[in-house]
Amino acid sequence: MFQSLLACYSEKLKNDKGETIGYVYEDLWTKYASNLLGKVFMYAALFLIAALVIVGIVTRLKKAEKFSSYLKIAAAVGVSFALTVILTMLAVGFGKIGEKGYMQEKPMLLVLIPPMVLAGIAILGGIASYISYLYSKKAGKTVLYVTFALFAAALIATFVCLIVYFNKNISNDGYYDTADGSYGKVNQLVLYLASALLIAVALIAAFLCDKKGSFTFDSKSIALAGICVSLSFALSYIKPWDLPQGGSVTLVSLLPVMLFSYIYGAKKGLFVCFVYGVLQSLQDPYIIHPAQFLLDYPVAFSMAGLAGVLKNVNIKSQQLKFSLSALIGGTMRYVSHVFSGAFAFGAYALDAGAANVYTYSLAYNSFVFVDILLVIVAGALLLSSKSFVAETKKFSSNAQAEKTVPDGTESAGK
Repeated sequence: MFQSLLACYSEKLKNDKGETIGYVYEDLWTKYASNLLGKVFMYAALFLIAALVIVGIVTRLKKAEKFSSYLKIAAAVGVSFALTVILTMLAVGFGKIGEKGYMQEKPMLLVLIPPMVLAGIAILGGIASYISYLYSKKAGKTVLYVTFALFAAALIATFVCLIVYFNKNISNDGYYDTADGSYGKVNQLVLYLASALLIAVALIAAFLCDKKGSFTFDSKSIALAGICVSLSFALSYIKPWDLPQGGSVTLVSLLPVMLFSYIYGAKKGLFVCFVYGVLQSLQDPYIIHPAQFLLDYPVAFSMAGLAGVLKNVNIKSQQLKFSLSALIGGTMRYVSHVFSGAFAFGAYALDAGAANVYTYSLAYNSFVFVDILLVIVAGALLLSSKSFVAETKKFSSNAQAEKTVPDGTESAGK
């Protein structure tokens, strides 16, 4: 098998200049590697989770005063594992890009490069903001605002690049989009309106339900956001169920970012989950239109931030509060994917023999509810631990304390 896979690289496709632009048997090696590594990481993740939970229970029962320190160690171990998964799977992903010869196709660069730059600004800006906060609150805020500005500019540039890509390569291509609607049809107006509507609904919900919250980040919230996003991104590579036309049921990949939103509220949650959605666009992307990009990635995954809409609602049961919040976020993500499936990827429904693209999109994207059910079960189990709940409340209390500290100083304990 291994020798056969390596032999795939002997059948190269070359352009007129003799440069390798792809392979005859594309996708064989990277598909095998990603499937194999996905299984290895899944079992490793399950073992690691079980080990951390068991050690955590023993620590809580025998050395309760050490539990807080243990959580920090567990977080460090989890992040280390997450980074290993991310770097490995990204390497395979870039291998797939090279295998298909995408980097030699100028139109594909309009799809691949801008999201990478956008994600890079978010990651590097977050790191720079955290380091700046360690010196002073004022410096941290300045760097954070600069990061926001650069991120917004890069997002606009990404949007422009995708508009150019759609107009040159997808519009009236005879498959995704046909002028007479004889096959696929990209309904641009509905896609743009749906994107704007969902963004407006999410922002209104965040402002109405999280009045005490803010979009201002401090060093602790930046650190936790980084941990949660890295864990979610790593878990998103572990897919017990992968669908043929995009989408998958993952190993509770939304749980970390939803817990962040639950702790800090919907305002911070929306932004962090929006960034997470941008990162998702780097993982085997399906992008044909700028509004579809928003609906399937940043907007869809930002809805996970609505897991914080009930933060200030007086519901005694933490498990019930999180479950309802997660269900709201998951449902809104589902709506976002349905719009994209029906009005951008209608050709896929016709390929599958579906008579109605809207019904097909509703049914196909229902995998989201399986994904969110796993998140709800895992989240409810975590929040059944009083010690875990107590630790999450420390972040919220620290955030409230930071608001009373004058600019240019740091709160105690930083």
